Amino acid sequence: MDLDLAQVRAFAVAAEELHFGRAAGRLGISQQALSKRVARLEGALGVRLLERDARGVGLTGAGRRFLEPARRVLAQGERAVAAVECAARPLRIDVWGHLYAPMRTLAQAVDAAPGLQVEPVPGRDLPSVAAAVLRGESDAGFGRVHQLPSEDAGLTHRLVRLEPVDALLSAEHPLAGRDTLRPDELWGSVLRYPAAVDRLDFLTRFATRFGITQRVGSTNLGLEHFVEQVRTDPTCFSLVPADSPLPDRPGVRTVPLADPTPLYAWSLLWRGDPAVDPHPRLDDLLGAFTAEAARSRWLEYDPARDWLPDADQAALHP
Repeated sequence: MDLDLAQVRAFAVAAEELHFGRAAGRLGISQQALSKRVARLEGALGVRLLERDARGVGLTGAGRRFLEPARRVLAQGERAVAAVECAARPLRIDVWGHLYAPMRTLAQAVDAAPGLQVEPVPGRDLPSVAAAVLRGESDAGFGRVHQLPSEDAGLTHRLVRLEPVDALLSAEHPLAGRDTLRPDELWGSVLRYPAAVDRLDFLTRFATRFGITQRVGSTNLGLEHFVEQVRTDPTCFSLVPADSPLPDRPGVRTVPLADPTPLYAWSLLWRGDPAVDPHPRLDDLLGAFTAEAARSRWLEYDPARDWLPDADQAALHP
Protein backbone atom coordinates (compact mmCIF):
# COMPACT_ATOMS: atom_id res chain seq x y z
CA MET A 1 0.00 0.00 0.00
CA ASP A 2 1.05 3.63 -0.49
CA LEU A 3 1.34 5.56 2.74
CA ASP A 4 0.11 9.15 2.88
CA LEU A 5 2.85 11.02 4.75
CA ALA A 6 0.43 13.68 6.01
CA GLN A 7 -1.60 10.92 7.65
CA VAL A 8 1.51 9.27 9.06
CA ARG A 9 2.71 12.59 10.47
CA ALA A 10 -0.70 13.24 12.04
CA PHE A 11 -0.49 9.88 13.81
CA ALA A 12 3.13 10.38 14.92
CA VAL A 13 2.48 13.82 16.42
CA ALA A 14 -0.72 12.62 18.13
CA ALA A 15 1.23 9.66 19.53
CA GLU A 16 3.90 11.99 20.92
CA GLU A 17 1.46 14.47 22.46
CA LEU A 18 -1.25 11.97 23.49
CA HIS A 19 -3.60 14.91 23.11
CA PHE A 20 -5.40 15.80 19.88
CA GLY A 21 -5.63 19.52 20.66
CA ARG A 22 -1.90 19.92 21.25
CA ALA A 23 -1.06 17.73 18.26
CA ALA A 24 -3.31 19.77 15.98
CA GLY A 25 -1.67 22.95 17.24
CA ARG A 26 1.80 21.63 16.44
CA LEU A 27 0.70 20.73 12.92
CA GLY A 28 -1.19 23.96 12.35
CA ILE A 29 -4.44 22.21 11.46
CA SER A 30 -7.82 21.82 13.12
CA GLN A 31 -8.49 19.04 15.58
CA GLN A 32 -11.18 17.71 13.21
CA ALA A 33 -8.68 17.53 10.33
CA LEU A 34 -6.21 15.69 12.55
CA SER A 35 -8.84 13.13 13.55
CA LYS A 36 -9.76 12.54 9.91
CA ARG A 37 -6.15 11.94 8.88
CA VAL A 38 -5.59 9.43 11.67
CA ALA A 39 -8.89 7.69 10.90
CA ARG A 40 -8.00 7.39 7.19
CA LEU A 41 -4.60 5.93 8.06
CA GLU A 42 -6.21 3.42 10.39
CA GLY A 43 -8.72 2.53 7.67
CA ALA A 44 -5.96 1.97 5.12
CA LEU A 45 -3.96 -0.19 7.54
CA GLY A 46 -7.01 -2.04 8.80
CA VAL A 47 -5.98 -1.63 12.45
CA ARG A 48 -6.67 0.74 15.31
CA LEU A 49 -3.57 2.80 16.18
CA LEU A 50 -4.91 5.14 18.86
CA GLU A 51 -7.48 4.65 21.61
CA ARG A 52 -9.61 7.69 22.36
CA ASP A 53 -11.84 7.88 25.42
CA ALA A 54 -12.84 10.30 28.15
CA ARG A 55 -9.45 9.86 29.85
CA GLY A 56 -7.51 10.96 26.79
CA VAL A 57 -5.51 9.36 23.99
CA GLY A 58 -3.38 6.22 24.19
CA LEU A 59 -1.48 3.94 21.83
CA THR A 60 -2.80 0.51 20.95
CA GLY A 61 -0.39 -2.39 20.57
CA ALA A 62 -0.43 -1.86 16.80
CA GLY A 63 0.18 1.86 17.35
CA ARG A 64 3.24 1.18 19.49
CA ARG A 65 4.65 -1.16 16.83
CA PHE A 66 3.92 1.33 14.04
CA LEU A 67 5.32 4.46 15.73
CA GLU A 68 9.08 4.02 15.28
CA PRO A 69 8.89 2.80 11.67
CA ALA A 70 6.51 5.71 10.99
CA ARG A 71 9.08 8.15 12.36
CA ARG A 72 11.73 6.66 10.09
CA VAL A 73 9.42 6.97 7.08
CA LEU A 74 8.85 10.65 7.90
CA ALA A 75 12.58 11.26 8.31
CA GLN A 76 13.29 9.64 4.94
CA GLY A 77 10.57 11.75 3.37
CA GLU A 78 12.23 14.90 4.73
CA ARG A 79 15.58 13.77 3.34
CA ALA A 80 14.05 13.13 -0.08
CA VAL A 81 12.52 16.60 -0.21
CA ALA A 82 15.75 18.26 0.97
CA ALA A 83 17.74 16.41 -1.69
CA VAL A 84 15.83 18.08 -4.54
CA GLU A 85 15.37 21.57 -3.14
CA CYS A 86 16.93 24.06 -5.54
CA ALA A 87 18.00 26.44 -2.81
CA ALA A 88 18.53 25.73 0.86
CA ARG A 89 15.94 27.28 3.10
CA PRO A 90 17.18 29.54 5.91
CA LEU A 91 18.74 27.65 8.79
CA ARG A 92 16.21 27.71 11.63
CA ILE A 93 17.71 28.34 15.07
CA ASP A 94 15.58 28.20 18.22
CA VAL A 95 17.00 30.65 20.77
CA TRP A 96 16.35 30.66 24.50
CA GLY A 97 17.59 32.65 27.52
CA HIS A 98 16.03 35.87 26.21
CA LEU A 99 16.59 37.99 29.31
CA TYR A 100 20.33 37.53 28.71
CA ALA A 101 20.04 38.76 25.09
CA PRO A 102 21.39 35.74 23.16
CA MET A 103 20.72 37.43 19.80
CA ARG A 104 23.82 39.63 20.32
CA THR A 105 26.14 36.65 20.10
CA LEU A 106 24.19 34.90 17.35
CA ALA A 107 24.15 38.04 15.21
CA GLN A 108 27.88 38.59 15.65
CA ALA A 109 28.65 35.06 14.40
CA VAL A 110 26.17 35.19 11.51
CA ASP A 111 27.51 38.55 10.35
CA ALA A 112 30.93 36.91 10.02
CA ALA A 113 29.56 34.32 7.55
CA PRO A 114 28.65 36.03 4.24
CA GLY A 115 25.56 34.60 2.60
CA LEU A 116 24.47 32.59 5.64
CA GLN A 117 20.70 32.88 5.96
CA VAL A 118 19.25 32.08 9.37
CA GLU A 119 15.77 32.23 10.82
CA PRO A 120 15.98 32.87 14.59
CA VAL A 121 12.90 31.66 16.45
CA PRO A 122 12.18 32.32 20.16
CA GLY A 123 12.28 29.11 22.19
CA ARG A 124 10.81 28.72 25.67
CA ASP A 125 13.67 26.88 27.38
CA LEU A 126 16.29 24.17 26.87
CA PRO A 127 13.91 21.17 27.12
CA SER A 128 11.44 22.60 24.59
CA VAL A 129 14.21 23.59 22.15
CA ALA A 130 15.91 20.19 22.50
CA ALA A 131 12.60 18.47 21.70
CA ALA A 132 12.05 20.68 18.63
CA VAL A 133 15.56 19.96 17.33
CA LEU A 134 15.13 16.22 17.87
CA ARG A 135 11.83 16.29 15.97
CA GLY A 136 13.51 18.10 13.09
CA GLU A 137 11.33 21.19 13.51
CA SER A 138 14.49 23.26 14.09
CA ASP A 139 17.97 22.84 12.67
CA ALA A 140 19.80 24.05 15.77
CA GLY A 141 19.35 25.71 19.13
CA PHE A 142 21.32 28.48 20.80
CA GLY A 143 21.47 29.25 24.52
CA ARG A 144 22.99 27.80 27.68
CA VAL A 145 23.12 24.00 27.62
CA HIS A 146 23.47 22.38 31.01
CA GLN A 147 22.62 18.72 31.53
CA LEU A 148 20.56 17.18 28.72
CA PRO A 149 18.01 14.51 29.69
CA SER A 150 18.96 10.95 28.75
CA GLU A 151 16.18 10.82 26.16
CA ASP A 152 17.95 13.60 24.27
CA ALA A 153 20.93 11.37 23.47
CA GLY A 154 20.55 12.16 19.76
CA LEU A 155 21.73 15.73 20.37
CA THR A 156 25.19 17.21 20.46
CA HIS A 157 26.33 20.65 21.49
CA ARG A 158 29.39 22.88 21.36
CA LEU A 159 30.28 25.68 23.73
CA VAL A 160 30.88 28.79 21.61
CA ARG A 161 31.16 31.72 24.03
CA LEU A 162 32.02 32.39 27.67
CA GLU A 163 30.67 35.76 28.78
CA PRO A 164 31.58 37.48 32.07
CA VAL A 165 28.62 38.41 34.24
CA ASP A 166 28.10 41.50 36.38
CA ALA A 167 26.07 42.00 39.53
CA LEU A 168 22.85 43.95 38.93
CA LEU A 169 22.02 46.08 41.98
CA SER A 170 19.71 48.83 43.12
CA ALA A 171 21.59 52.10 43.49
CA GLU A 172 20.48 51.93 47.16
CA HIS A 173 22.15 48.56 47.74
CA PRO A 174 25.00 48.83 50.31
CA LEU A 175 27.51 47.48 47.73
CA ALA A 176 26.33 49.58 44.77
CA GLY A 177 29.16 52.11 45.11
CA ARG A 178 31.92 49.56 44.61
CA ASP A 179 33.98 49.44 41.40
CA THR A 180 34.22 45.62 41.55
CA LEU A 181 32.92 42.91 43.84
CA ARG A 182 33.99 39.42 44.76
CA PRO A 183 31.08 36.98 44.38
CA ASP A 184 31.34 35.88 48.02
CA GLU A 185 30.78 39.47 49.17
CA LEU A 186 27.16 39.08 48.05
CA TRP A 187 26.43 36.34 50.61
CA GLY A 188 24.21 38.55 52.76
CA SER A 189 22.03 39.72 49.85
CA VAL A 190 19.00 38.07 48.28
CA LEU A 191 19.59 36.58 44.83
CA ARG A 192 16.58 37.50 42.70
CA TYR A 193 15.85 35.18 39.78
CA PRO A 194 14.16 36.63 36.67
CA ALA A 195 11.92 33.51 36.57
CA ALA A 196 11.04 30.59 38.85
CA VAL A 197 13.97 29.45 41.00
CA ASP A 198 13.98 25.93 39.55
CA ARG A 199 14.30 27.20 35.94
CA LEU A 200 17.70 28.93 36.02
CA ASP A 201 20.50 26.44 36.53
CA PHE A 202 23.34 28.97 36.28
CA LEU A 203 22.03 31.19 39.09
CA THR A 204 21.44 28.17 41.33
CA ARG A 205 24.99 26.89 40.78
CA PHE A 206 26.37 30.38 41.44
CA ALA A 207 24.40 30.67 44.68
CA THR A 208 25.53 27.25 45.88
CA ARG A 209 29.19 27.92 45.05
CA PHE A 210 29.37 31.33 46.75
CA GLY A 211 27.14 30.73 49.76
CA ILE A 212 24.10 32.75 48.70
CA THR A 213 21.37 31.18 50.83
CA GLN A 214 18.59 33.72 50.27
CA ARG A 215 16.96 33.26 46.86
CA VAL A 216 13.66 34.48 45.48
CA GLY A 217 11.94 33.77 42.17
CA SER A 218 9.97 36.11 39.93
CA THR A 219 7.41 35.92 37.18
CA ASN A 220 9.14 36.39 33.83
CA LEU A 221 7.44 39.50 32.46
CA GLY A 222 10.42 40.77 30.51
CA LEU A 223 13.69 42.53 31.22
CA GLU A 224 12.24 45.97 31.99
CA HIS A 225 9.92 44.53 34.64
CA PHE A 226 12.75 42.54 36.18
CA VAL A 227 15.14 45.52 36.32
CA GLU A 228 12.40 47.53 38.01
CA GLN A 229 12.04 44.80 40.67
CA VAL A 230 15.77 45.01 41.40
CA ARG A 231 15.70 48.83 41.43
CA THR A 232 13.02 48.94 44.12
CA ASP A 233 14.62 46.34 46.39
CA PRO A 234 18.00 47.38 47.89
CA THR A 235 18.36 44.00 49.63
CA CYS A 236 18.61 41.97 46.42
CA PHE A 237 20.88 41.49 43.43
CA SER A 238 20.93 39.47 40.24
CA LEU A 239 23.44 38.57 37.51
CA VAL A 240 23.51 39.78 33.91
CA PRO A 241 26.06 39.20 31.12
CA ALA A 242 28.52 42.09 31.00
CA ASP A 243 27.67 42.97 27.38
CA SER A 244 23.92 42.58 27.76
CA PRO A 245 21.99 45.78 26.96
CA LEU A 246 19.84 46.92 29.88
CA PRO A 247 16.92 49.34 29.89
CA ASP A 248 18.05 52.93 30.43
CA ARG A 249 16.65 53.24 33.92
CA PRO A 250 18.05 55.41 36.74
CA GLY A 251 18.45 53.79 40.12
CA VAL A 252 20.21 50.57 39.06
CA ARG A 253 23.89 49.73 38.69
CA THR A 254 25.93 46.90 37.25
CA VAL A 255 29.17 46.09 39.07
CA PRO A 256 31.81 43.77 37.55
CA LEU A 257 32.57 40.59 39.52
CA ALA A 258 36.15 39.42 40.03
CA ASP A 259 38.25 36.99 42.10
CA PRO A 260 36.79 34.94 40.48
CA THR A 261 34.85 36.25 37.49
CA PRO A 262 31.76 34.10 36.82
CA LEU A 263 31.33 33.17 33.15
CA TYR A 264 28.04 32.42 31.41
CA ALA A 265 28.37 29.71 28.75
CA TRP A 266 26.57 30.00 25.41
CA SER A 267 26.32 26.85 23.26
CA LEU A 268 25.05 25.72 19.89
CA LEU A 269 22.88 22.59 19.92
CA TRP A 270 22.02 20.30 16.99
CA ARG A 271 21.12 16.73 16.05
CA GLY A 272 24.16 14.49 16.02
CA ASP A 273 22.44 11.44 14.57
CA PRO A 274 24.51 10.31 11.53
CA ALA A 275 21.36 8.89 9.97
CA VAL A 276 19.86 12.38 9.75
CA ASP A 277 21.19 14.84 7.18
CA PRO A 278 21.89 18.22 8.83
CA HIS A 279 21.00 21.53 7.24
CA PRO A 280 23.56 22.15 4.46
CA ARG A 281 24.74 25.41 6.09
CA LEU A 282 25.13 24.04 9.62
CA ASP A 283 28.88 23.54 9.12
CA ASP A 284 29.13 27.15 7.94
CA LEU A 285 27.44 28.32 11.13
CA LEU A 286 29.78 26.23 13.27
CA GLY A 287 32.73 27.63 11.35
CA ALA A 288 31.48 31.18 11.85
CA PHE A 289 31.24 30.66 15.60
CA THR A 290 34.74 29.15 15.68
CA ALA A 291 36.20 32.08 13.74
CA GLU A 292 34.41 34.71 15.81
CA ALA A 293 35.39 33.00 19.07
CA ALA A 294 39.05 33.17 18.02
CA ARG A 295 38.80 36.80 16.87
CA SER A 296 36.86 38.04 19.90
CA ARG A 297 38.53 35.70 22.44
CA TRP A 298 35.17 34.26 23.42
CA LEU A 299 36.51 31.02 24.88
CA GLU A 300 39.23 32.31 27.18
CA TYR A 301 39.06 30.62 30.58
CA ASP A 302 41.59 30.66 33.40
CA PRO A 303 40.52 28.55 36.42
CA ALA A 304 42.74 30.70 38.65
CA ARG A 305 40.83 33.82 37.60
CA ASP A 306 37.39 32.67 36.41
CA TRP A 307 34.53 30.49 37.62
CA LEU A 308 32.46 28.11 35.52
CA PRO A 309 29.91 25.54 36.71
CA ASP A 310 31.23 21.97 36.42
CA ALA A 311 28.93 21.12 33.51
CA ASP A 312 30.28 24.06 31.52
CA GLN A 313 33.88 23.14 32.29
CA ALA A 314 33.18 19.66 30.93
CA ALA A 315 31.78 21.18 27.72
CA LEU A 316 34.85 23.39 27.36
CA HIS A 317 37.21 20.41 27.63
CA PRO A 318 35.19 17.40 26.38
